Amino acid sequence: MDNSSTYVPPKVWTPNSDPAGRFAKINRPVAGPTHVKELPVGRHPFQLYSLGTPNGVKVTVLLEELLEAGHAGAEYDAWLINISEGQQFSTGFTDVNPNSKIPALVDRSGSDPVRIFESGAIMMYLAEKFNAFLPPSGEARAECLSWLFWQVGSAPFLGGGFGHFYAYAPTKIEYAIDRYAMEVKRQMDVLDRRLAETQYVAGDTYTIADMAIWPWYGTMAKGQLYEAGEFLQVHEYTNVLRWTNEIAQRPAVKRGRMVNRVFGDPASQLHERHDASDFETKTQDKLSTPE
Repeated sequence: MDNSSTYVPPKVWTPNSDPAGRFAKINRPVAGPTHVKELPVGRHPFQLYSLGTPNGVKVTVLLEELLEAGHAGAEYDAWLINISEGQQFSTGFTDVNPNSKIPALVDRSGSDPVRIFESGAIMMYLAEKFNAFLPPSGEARAECLSWLFWQVGSAPFLGGGFGHFYAYAPTKIEYAIDRYAMEVKRQMDVLDRRLAETQYVAGDTYTIADMAIWPWYGTMAKGQLYEAGEFLQVHEYTNVLRWTNEIAQRPAVKRGRMVNRVFGDPASQLHERHDASDFETKTQDKLSTPE
């Protein structure tokens, strides 16, 4: 391993302000809005502001599963937030999520709107509201929440750590990639060992834990996330692959992963979702964003 480096941290850190950088409109060292713009509001009880990244897919899969299960009150409008254009820094979005990250949800089913941000919090809120996909008490509930928060805690390693240094960093740093690859493979092994014992992550019942973990570790197991399948030898995790393929066949999951998606096959994209019929009547303007 080459541990040499010419970089010496300064006494006081200052951000690289290169406006041409890939993440120039995504990352900044301060909070708060950069521009004034209100969020649109549709006609349904839930207003989702998101993007079809793994964290966004977690919520749209849950909403579609709730509708599939007959919870009509879970109808929602899904508005696209283009984070590469800095739309998450509008006054409207930061009012809903002061952390300026997708997804963000507003529940308008009651007399006063309720904002919910952070994907895990959104999933708990919806599951409790509809008494679905989350055991009500006891050991089963504890197991489900443990795995839900396992995913929430592991995502920064998988996405912000491994994904950044392996796929996006302008300079490939062996130490950084090795550090995060080691942790990602450990996490994959944790999940694989668990799924050798149970059909679903929290036991024999499909829950929000599966919906939270699948967009991250399912796509990783299929070699689709960061195109790192061969590098990480994901074919070794046979139990994760079994679980991944089973969940991928669920109709609600197929729909949920399309919502707010702006990359990949145009046929897999539904940039905004305002009605269940949108999945069958996608128009060309919804497919206009290039890959």
